[in-house]
Amino acid sequence: MINPKPVMAIMFGAMLVACVWSASCNSTFAAPAAKQANTAAAVAAPPPPVPEQPAPMPRVRAYLFRGAMGPIFSRGMDRLTSRLQEVGVQADVNEFTICRVIAARAIREYKEDPLPIVLIGHSMGGLCSIIFADVLRQENIPVSLVVAIDPAHATGNVPLNVERFINIFLSDSVLGGGDVVAEPGYQGHYASFDMKEHSEVTHINIDKMDTIHDQLVNAIVQLGTTPMQVKGETAPLRYVVPADAPLELWDSGIPQFARAGDTLQSLATANHVPLWALTQANQLSDNTPLTAGQRIVVPRHLMPVAQQPATTATAAEATKRPTTSSPRPSRGQASGEKSPPRAR
Repeated sequence: MINPKPVMAIMFGAMLVACVWSASCNSTFAAPAAKQANTAAAVAAPPPPVPEQPAPMPRVRAYLFRGAMGPIFSRGMDRLTSRLQEVGVQADVNEFTICRVIAARAIREYKEDPLPIVLIGHSMGGLCSIIFADVLRQENIPVSLVVAIDPAHATGNVPLNVERFINIFLSDSVLGGGDVVAEPGYQGHYASFDMKEHSEVTHINIDKMDTIHDQLVNAIVQLGTTPMQVKGETAPLRYVVPADAPLELWDSGIPQFARAGDTLQSLATANHVPLWALTQANQLSDNTPLTAGQRIVVPRHLMPVAQQPATTATAAEATKRPTTSSPRPSRGQASGEKSPPRAR
């Protein structure tokens, strides 16, 4: 008779040896497999994301001014100031009554850190922007951009230290209507936009128009981050913006010379500008034949066109805003034949 105890001991020992051998084998074979899996995972893992570079901060100072009763009627200057601050521009807004006080501060700031200077004013604030620029002229300080938004009739001439001037106004406005011109010998960029044909635009809402804000914010940011591309002769622009046309804030005009077969329409298409802009800038009718070598003024931006905002001004924009003024008188017909900036 077989004793079961020795048999059970032998079986238990065999099982123990088998378990030990199995564990060591698993460990032996698992190590290279794990190493191979880790290597594959390392190869397949995407590289860490490259941190985004922050956009360069615009190196520019903007001084904005409200008109009379500004906290009530010129709130668009506050909104524009906020938008400039949001994109990193050093901007503040003040009453036109302290124009010279702020100009004195600007002189000190410029001498401490000479940044490009931008001046924007609505109504009497537009008048202030010209006074401000002239105060800086007396200190030999340049002004990169002045924007007058329906300035007062009494607004003076653009001084010679202003590099770029834009006037957006209503020539038949009683409260504004300042058709600002440049001093004799002015060599900067000049563009004047009369909005009198846009019946939806008034002296009270012209400073609040998003299409103006969009284009100014874009231009000022570029002014502080990108050198202006200025080439060739400068030609002043004076427009009456047609009622059905958007407001596009060109900086000035540049002469081109027609080639054989050119027409105003073909030049407008080639330069991505509306036909009316060429007819007004050159005081020609739509179908005027051109001769080879004829000088034609074409509106331009000082920045690359690709960087300009695709914004348009429509009558619907003004309907979004509350109207606090009385109905404006009927508007006259635009001749579209304005003369270059003149001396007063």
